[in-house]
Amino acid sequence: MLARFYTLKGEVSFKRVQKEGRLRSFDSFGLSVYERGDAEHSNFGFVVSTKISKESASRHRIARALSEAIRLMLMEIKPGYDVVFLAKPVCLKKSTEELMREVHPAMEKAKLLK
Repeated sequence: MLARFYTLKGEVSFKRVQKEGRLRSFDSFGLSVYERGDAEHSNFGFVVSTKISKESASRHRIARALSEAIRLMLMEIKPGYDVVFLAKPVCLKKSTEELMREVHPAMEKAKLLK
């Protein structure tokens, strides 16, 4: 699981990424990226709304899969970004492994890797 040290905290941070960040769309999720322009580590947030599923277990599985994929690639990620993953309904049909495999190419296309 991704350490809290690397997670976005507070509604203000999420709103800033939503308002000022650039949005990239992928098969299973959208990726909203805000460049802070500092040398601090990058922070990540995961949004899996009740529109995706009414069952919290399903929503948490998706968020945990995305979070774990980020944790495994932390050393490759450039510093100075706030990133929010926005899950799409298609995530429910994919396995945890499939979701995790989609994160690396998405991060490459968003130019977030060193």
